[in-house]
Amino acid sequence: MKTRMRAMAVALAAMLGTGCSTSGERTTAAPHETLPAGCEARVARVGDVDVRYLVAGKGDAVVLLHGYAQTSHMWLPLIEVLSRDHLVIAPDLRGAGGSSRPESGYDKKTMAADVHALVRSLGIERAAIVGHDIGLMVAYAYAAQFPAATERVVLMDAFLPGIGEWKDVWLMRDLWHFHFHGEVPLALVAGRERIYFEHFWNDFAADRSHSVSEADRVLYAAAYSQPGAMRAGFEYFRAFEQDARDFAAMAQQPLSMPVLVISGEKASGQVLVTQTRLVAKDVRGEIVPGVGHWLMDEARQSVVPRIAAFVAEAGPAAMQPTNTGAARASRG
Repeated sequence: MKTRMRAMAVALAAMLGTGCSTSGERTTAAPHETLPAGCEARVARVGDVDVRYLVAGKGDAVVLLHGYAQTSHMWLPLIEVLSRDHLVIAPDLRGAGGSSRPESGYDKKTMAADVHALVRSLGIERAAIVGHDIGLMVAYAYAAQFPAATERVVLMDAFLPGIGEWKDVWLMRDLWHFHFHGEVPLALVAGRERIYFEHFWNDFAADRSHSVSEADRVLYAAAYSQPGAMRAGFEYFRAFEQDARDFAAMAQQPLSMPVLVISGEKASGQVLVTQTRLVAKDVRGEIVPGVGHWLMDEARQSVVPRIAAFVAEAGPAAMQPTNTGAARASRG
């Protein structure tokens, strides 16, 4: 019966719209975006993936990790500010944007290893790590696996699988998308990627009229409409149970570097702050009043200066790339 229902759903989706590709092996150019002066897009081969990344500025290294339904593009307003005094690197995560989309490797330990390999390839020994949504999970996995390479961490609005009462979030009715993956969901969203993402951009904001901009929605929808991109995005969620096991093990050794948690009052609220205090020793929690999940869009005027101030607290010598690394980052 399940097999028959699955076949009927796939057939119905095919009648309603275009089919979907699940090969995920081909890397295509990221949708066009206008980058600020001094910011460049590059591609580096890292293990089994080609990682597209934005790079700007010189000085202390800061790595920015985007979340689901977005790409590195979300960080452009922060890059403009941080790159005045820092070397800023913002990759498209495995499976997203202009990065390649392999069949596997979407657990956050592996995704963090991708980012670390990219950072090391640029000759950078130590960096601040900033992550939003799925990116915060990768940021935590990065700091837990590579503490000597992590100066400080910013975690922005989502949750940590495997930590504390994480299942209260994972099994929440309104967060059904955590369990929406596989053949039938892929068939249903094929050709309707933007319709699907409108749910997140609208319903996860405190005010849908003050959320992700129309121009950015067009860019993100195009990015996730590439062959294999929706499958890769769904894999982020499929991996949560493995992430939970990994994070529970990582939590046995609490993070020692400073950690700033920023959450929207109308989204994660206190949940992420409480979780982070279970895995790190030096945690500052800040709840942004009146806003939802899309902090960089809903509360840019307060969030960007707060991140910039926190990153600036680190001594310049601590995060400075090696001379070789500075040269690599400037040349690409």
